Amino acid sequence: MPTIEQSQPHESKLYYEFAHLYDKLFSRVFYPRIAKVVQELRIPPGAKVLEVGVGTGLSLDVYPHHCSVTGVDLAPDMLEIAQEKVDQHGWRHIKLQEMDALNMTFADDTFDYVMAFHVVSVVPDARRLMSELSRVCRRGGTVVVINHFRSRNPIASTVDSMIAPITRRLGWKTLDVEDVFGHQPIEPRSLYKTSRLSLFSIAVAENRK
Repeated sequence: MPTIEQSQPHESKLYYEFAHLYDKLFSRVFYPRIAKVVQELRIPPGAKVLEVGVGTGLSLDVYPHHCSVTGVDLAPDMLEIAQEKVDQHGWRHIKLQEMDALNMTFADDTFDYVMAFHVVSVVPDARRLMSELSRVCRRGGTVVVINHFRSRNPIASTVDSMIAPITRRLGWKTLDVEDVFGHQPIEPRSLYKTSRLSLFSIAVAENRK
């Protein structure tokens, strides 16, 4: 397996190195939030869903079987674990592909829902990622982003800046909300946290291209 230094720049170096430990490390931290968000979307029958940065498939069991789900990721080690879950559970509504989220091969307007869970801060070009999400999502479709954004609280924002050199070395960076949504036709309908102390915000947005 490649070392952290050899991993691709489009991947979180921390996740890439520890793919085999990802579920153990993050299932309790990430899964409850993701599950709540997906369930509240009430995805209708026949909807086409894309999840970018699907990783080890932490979220796959949340999607209803009446929709069609495509998960993409650039890290083959992560996808291998996700595929094992798909095969084990016999999920025929889910397919996985190795793909760069910044240069997706899907046609325009392919999906009704596009998910980006804890991935926007990992890629080297957040604006390009959001542009790709808008392109492959149909007009009026839903884009969901879960991410840590720079706090508007001066003290918390200072802490974000102090730890930035460490987080960048591990493979992610702290972004402002405007960095993600300020230059795109993806307009948040809601932006909230599941608890006051949570580090992560949920943006449920409409693609208004």
